[in-house]
Amino acid sequence: MIVEIDLDSQVAPYRQVRDAVVALVAEGELAEGFRLPPVRQLAADLGLAANTVARAYRELEQEGVIVTRGRRGTFVRASPTDVRPDPGPRLHAAAAAFADQVRTLGVDTPTALQAVSHALAGRRRGVAT
Repeated sequence: MIVEIDLDSQVAPYRQVRDAVVALVAEGELAEGFRLPPVRQLAADLGLAANTVARAYRELEQEGVIVTRGRRGTFVRASPTDVRPDPGPRLHAAAAAFADQVRTLGVDTPTALQAVSHALAGRRRGVAT
């Protein structure tokens, strides 16, 4: 299982672990029944505190993505069709980058929001639709 953590990211490390597991399950990289590494092992591999990985595992279990079976370990419970990656962290990072660019350009909020609305609708400024 390959998980990479960006310590410079605005996304908390536990959330990065959670999102990585969800993405791997959604992409079919981790099949239902796959045994995940123990919390302490994954924490050591990633250079994180055990509590950080434990929090990610708790959230994944609450969401039904994984199941813990005591001493036998933690396993993928969901199939790829049951899981959709959460766009939240990437969406928030993109929004933050956009906001930084808007501030750099000196654009006011209503103009920036209108530009986003047009972009989402597939329109560009100055192009008749």
